Amino acid sequence: MGALDGVKVVDLSHVLAAPFATMILADLGAEVIKVEPPYGDDSRQFGPFVEDELGNQKSGYFISINRNKKSVVLNLKEEKGKEILRNLISDADVVVENYRPTTMKKLGFSYQEMKKIKEDIIYCSICGFGHDALEEYASKPAYDMVAQAYSGLMSITGPEGGEPCRVGSSIGDIMAGHQAVIGILSALRHRDRTGKGQHVDMSMVDGLVSVLENAIARYTMAGEIPGPLGGAHPTIVPFQSFKTKDNYIVTPIGNDNLWQKFCEALEMPELADDERFKTNPLRAEYKSELIPILAKRLKEKTTAEWESIFEEYDLPYSPVNTVDKVVEDDNLKYRKMIVDLEQPGIGKIKVAGSPFHLSETPGEIKSHAPAKGEHTDSILKEDLGFSDQEIKEMREQGIIA
Repeated sequence: MGALDGVKVVDLSHVLAAPFATMILADLGAEVIKVEPPYGDDSRQFGPFVEDELGNQKSGYFISINRNKKSVVLNLKEEKGKEILRNLISDADVVVENYRPTTMKKLGFSYQEMKKIKEDIIYCSICGFGHDALEEYASKPAYDMVAQAYSGLMSITGPEGGEPCRVGSSIGDIMAGHQAVIGILSALRHRDRTGKGQHVDMSMVDGLVSVLENAIARYTMAGEIPGPLGGAHPTIVPFQSFKTKDNYIVTPIGNDNLWQKFCEALEMPELADDERFKTNPLRAEYKSELIPILAKRLKEKTTAEWESIFEEYDLPYSPVNTVDKVVEDDNLKYRKMIVDLEQPGIGKIKVAGSPFHLSETPGEIKSHAPAKGEHTDSILKEDLGFSDQEIKEMREQGIIA
């Protein structure tokens, strides 16, 4: 039994931000009905692709973020398609979408319209700049990279002195998805107490601004406009990656006690005694003198050799793993963070598991990512009471697929 068993979600989303949110809800036990247009979710056309047993190319991208969901295809340009969607909403707890605000209004499914269908509905929208925004922003198109750039995240990412750099994963989408789940769960809790639904208005830009950490404080309190620092921390030293003889290793030395142990591990006691490096504020002040010394020393051994030494001194460290090492990592496998998903027609595919390790109701992968419209007939018959003849006629009319 999942923590969210009994919660029904109508998922009107596409590509990443909102599908990521509904995947989390589904992992936690919610019934998620993904409503796709006749052409399907755009991400079905995104690589990498894997060939099924019939020779068809299937999107690994789509599979990786749409597990545990059901798919219904509705043509919302047709009034009958809209009627079916209204019926689905009338029996749902949550609706999630990530189109521009103007798109939902044109379709007749704004929050105000959805409240007429179900008064206590929880309506979660995710867009670039938010529904409740200045008029010129509410309708602006946005992708993850737009959010990363606008939020300031790109300005502090990349090599020191280099050009702005996008974070390697679509963190704007993913952060918005995670925060949307928090908003939805909070709204469900509020509804349990009051009986009232609400609009959960999530912005990708807002999500990234909220995690800028000390960058905003450095500007508002110290007058500094932060820039990229590569792998380094702006105020803790040393707290970065270093090149070894064969790879890279990170050594986050977060206090003066660790600094003493680090100097012992490096067999450089003179650094621990150096007045310039006694405290973290001093190490930060003399960073330009300290880092080259450390970099030279760490290049003298392999990553594995330093790992053994740092382990002996109980220091925080990590090799900079490539994805192949992550997928084969024993602890991640034990934590079920790398799991096999049985995808019909393809077989087993390794995907990231659920990070929600609840002792009684953990997140689980229970079913594959659906084929486009895989559950249209069953949901129309079992949930909405349509007959086989009615379903046949609607399919012929292009209302469903």
